[in-house]
Amino acid sequence: MTQLTHFNQSGEAHMVDVGAKAITQRTAVTEGYIEMQPETLKLIIEGGHKKGDVLGIARIAGIMAGKKTADLIPLCHPLPLTHVEINLEAETDNNRIRCQTTVKTNGQTGVEMEALVATSCALLTIYDMCKAVDRGMVIQSIQVLEKAGGKSGHWQRG
Repeated sequence: MTQLTHFNQSGEAHMVDVGAKAITQRTAVTEGYIEMQPETLKLIIEGGHKKGDVLGIARIAGIMAGKKTADLIPLCHPLPLTHVEINLEAETDNNRIRCQTTVKTNGQTGVEMEALVATSCALLTIYDMCKAVDRGMVIQSIQVLEKAGGKSGHWQRG
């Protein structure tokens, strides 16, 4: 197993020095879900929520969060993101919304954290906007599906 990179030889937390790494195109794809009551999902799909376009607002919140990842996760590098795409899809058979996020940059470190933060915040925004009608919503299975770029190359969840 590889060593944890955010600790120095003394065991102290530190920001990894990526200065010698090659600049490559980096991509990460993540997903997550929010389960809810069928009535809540119907309200979102039909656009009948009194707070407005739940999925549109969640998408913008996720994009904004992805760009702020270094402000939220202490040892993340601030990265100039070249692309953030958030797809929110209602799954009526499972009474949930699936969020899939793709983040890209040209840089010296990956964008997995930016994609995970974007997915998390988009789902949290759905919860926030709908909690008045459904406090039992469950956010789950936030995970990296794929990453590409850098020395470690391409990885995809099996």
